Amino acid sequence: MGSLVSCLSDPCPSASPPPQAKRRSSTSSRGRGAGRDSAKATMAIDEEALAAAAALVLGQRGAVGAFERSASVRCAAKRQGQGPPLPRSCSTRPRSLADPELQPQQLLAKDLNTKDLETNIIVLVHGGGFGAWCWYKTISLLEDSGFKVNAIDLTGSGIHSYDTNKISSLSEYSEPLTSYLKGLGVAEKVILVGHDIGGACISYAMEMFPSKTAKAVFLCAAMLTNGHSALDMFQQQMDTNGTLQKAQEFVYSNGKDRPPTAINIDKALLRDLLFNQSPSKDVSLASVSMRPIPFAPVLEKLVLTAENYGSVRRFYVETTEDNAIPLPLQQSMCGTNPPEKVLRLKGADHAPFFSKPQALHKTLVEIATMPPVQAS
Repeated sequence: MGSLVSCLSDPCPSASPPPQAKRRSSTSSRGRGAGRDSAKATMAIDEEALAAAAALVLGQRGAVGAFERSASVRCAAKRQGQGPPLPRSCSTRPRSLADPELQPQQLLAKDLNTKDLETNIIVLVHGGGFGAWCWYKTISLLEDSGFKVNAIDLTGSGIHSYDTNKISSLSEYSEPLTSYLKGLGVAEKVILVGHDIGGACISYAMEMFPSKTAKAVFLCAAMLTNGHSALDMFQQQMDTNGTLQKAQEFVYSNGKDRPPTAINIDKALLRDLLFNQSPSKDVSLASVSMRPIPFAPVLEKLVLTAENYGSVRRFYVETTEDNAIPLPLQQSMCGTNPPEKVLRLKGADHAPFFSKPQALHKTLVEIATMPPVQAS
């Protein structure tokens, strides 16, 4: 259709009237009635063909409205109740295979009234090196569905100005999150979504504020047990492949004779490690926005109790094409510390908010709409 439109369209952007058919002259038909009848018939066919072509051009130029990509869109309303819908035009540019367009029945949030939910507040907690900026697609989709969304910049991350190398504990790293939760009203609850080592941060927050956490979602994240650290998890990853070990660069701001203060990810390996399924524009955004990962929170072992952390409903979202926390490691964490439900994003890399935003949105809405567990 694209090449057909370019061939038929007028070089002038403004719509012009249909071309007038030129009458054919036929010297051989003069004086003969049969010849004149034949010429008239030929001219009538020419006029009909030109009129049809002109109507097609005007309709495709958008003279009466925006260009409609296919007959299935243009005629959908008229064809209701008249059999199966027309197929979509094969000439339109295909949607990225990384995040296929969802069918209308799959858009769970289309007619959702979030005010009827246990909570409509979702707090997004980024992973190591990321910032609130990484959630820009998810924020937009959730807000369009009626949720109130807060994306947190952890200490020394995103636009938070603190020096990453000076962060000395998980509590300091998580302070923007815990401060936000402290400021909630007595009856207010939220859904926490933690990515990567943001899983350790939301676990820490769940232990501190179990009554304010309706649900916790671990998105290809560190879902740890009591007495374990994120480093314990990453050491298991290093045993599976050497991608992470090759990509990480330790920062020693206190001198080489002291423990590392932060970790950088080699930009040449960013795509292979984190964004192997993500659009190039998002990889470019990350390459200029990511900051060092503070090392002290990665080292710290969590103190988690059944009374606090264990009282919060947990959900795990797996990412099948993840090179940073591979699927077997994610499944191992779920086996050791089983959540209420495990969901899966097929074809997603370690940044599903880039590689699978629609599917991630659908999954988060599914979790948010699960009714509260009735006390027995």
